[in-house]
Amino acid sequence: MQPYAQSSLNTQTPFDIEPLSNLMGAAITGLDLSQPLNQATCDTIYCAFLQYQLLAFRDQNLTMDQQVIFSEQFGELERHTLSNRNAAGHPSVHIVSNLDENGAPSGVVKSTDWHSDKSFRPAPSSATILHAITLPPHGGDTCFANMYVAHDALDATEKLELADMKVIHSWELSRENRKRTLSKAEIDDAPPMNHPLARIHPDTGRRALFMGTHASHLEGLPIEEGRARIETLEDHATQDRFVYRHHWRAGEVLMWDNRCLLHRADTNFDAAQHPRLFHRTCLRGTPTA
Repeated sequence: MQPYAQSSLNTQTPFDIEPLSNLMGAAITGLDLSQPLNQATCDTIYCAFLQYQLLAFRDQNLTMDQQVIFSEQFGELERHTLSNRNAAGHPSVHIVSNLDENGAPSGVVKSTDWHSDKSFRPAPSSATILHAITLPPHGGDTCFANMYVAHDALDATEKLELADMKVIHSWELSRENRKRTLSKAEIDDAPPMNHPLARIHPDTGRRALFMGTHASHLEGLPIEEGRARIETLEDHATQDRFVYRHHWRAGEVLMWDNRCLLHRADTNFDAAQHPRLFHRTCLRGTPTA
């Protein structure tokens, strides 16, 4: 597999690309995502996506239909778990919010543990696209950890040891850790899957640690020993030096690479007073290697 060449990113674009940090991320301005994009623009966006791992499209106002159309220009939409298919008439759109059944702030913020979306699927999600609909006046950030850089920072002996390890990702276990027991239908819809712990990105050829809250244990090791090893690696990989904190802007659309990033929501706002609402779509990836 040939690694992706960053120099292939065309700097002559009809929109602006501005890096957000030295670690990852770029802001894109001058594009209206509610309109179909031509192939050259899609190719340039995807090159930027591979280079920066996270893209923030500024000043957007998308309906659910428009978000679906934008997402499908970069791949096939991934189905959500049974409990997350909550957008009426839009099963591929997941409404992420802290609102209760009456539409009032509940005080509860979900997805606060480090994770990679749909990592329990046979072909884990390649990208997540999250559109900010309603934001609190302050806070409500999303944090991202760069699994490329975290892997590269390991010593040579540990890299060699991890290269052939498999990790079991389990939706059932991650929900149990949240004190929720899944129904048989939910378990059948998302059974446990094994993936390389140091997976190879299919487009860049780089290795990235692949774990997070859905990671249950390591194949071939006693469960408790495997879980302890995963926790140690996650502590390493989510150090501040590997983490970028994104401060949301109204209307912003974030698109990030689940194959090399972990993410989590931050509770740095009053979730009992202020609504925080997003529309989420995910793109289906490929089997891991």
